[in-house]
Amino acid sequence: MPTFLFDSVVFGPVRSRRLGLSLGINLLPQDSKYCNFDCIYCECGKNLEYQANNMPSRKDVFAELEYKLIAMQKNGELPDAITFAGNGEPTIHPAFAEIVDDTVALRNLYAPQSKISVLSNATMLHRNEVINALKKIDMPILKLDSAIDETIELINLPSKKIAASQLIEQLKALGNQCIVQTMFLQGTYRGQTVDNTTDEELEAWERAILAIHPKKVTIYSIARDTPIDTLNKVSGETLRKIAAKIERHGIPVQVSE
Repeated sequence: MPTFLFDSVVFGPVRSRRLGLSLGINLLPQDSKYCNFDCIYCECGKNLEYQANNMPSRKDVFAELEYKLIAMQKNGELPDAITFAGNGEPTIHPAFAEIVDDTVALRNLYAPQSKISVLSNATMLHRNEVINALKKIDMPILKLDSAIDETIELINLPSKKIAASQLIEQLKALGNQCIVQTMFLQGTYRGQTVDNTTDEELEAWERAILAIHPKKVTIYSIARDTPIDTLNKVSGETLRKIAAKIERHGIPVQVSE
């Protein structure tokens, strides 16, 4: 299926199902996806070659974000959220922590009501500077698509093997400061069944959520084109049933259908 890349450092604002009017920051190359996951559902397509090139500098990010916020302020329409997203995993940028500091300063100056968010796969939480940066962000939204190793390998296709237990321990470092995000999907990939909504999957995932104890969980399914055409959207009814499993423990869940 067709996919797309973000062709600028600062993009949007776009209307987000979860974040409202969101101004995006892309810390990755503008001509290719750069990520240590290669999720089979990623709207940016597949990794062509896992290497760093053409990543924007801290100075460029600051200048482009300030320019955009000033323009939006003049137009009387400031964003609800400023979101680190884009063409891959934002926390692998070598200046991620410093760019977060700059973003907080610019937000406070031009759009103090805006929330800063990041969409991350949680793989870089072993780095203290990343943990500390995420603690300065209003909404660190961190991926956990499964609590079973084989399913992570199948759905997320990590560039280096990572155990579910490692991801869960890293997420526990942020605990109730983070939002856990899970994509539920079904289908097939290279002859294997894809389904993280089975009883086994959901029982393991529920245990992981309780161990992490995030401030919120957000669950969703496929809404845009994916690079694999054998994947299917999970119904809203199924998502709401999954949400109920977590809500009974007092943890709020946002369902994006």
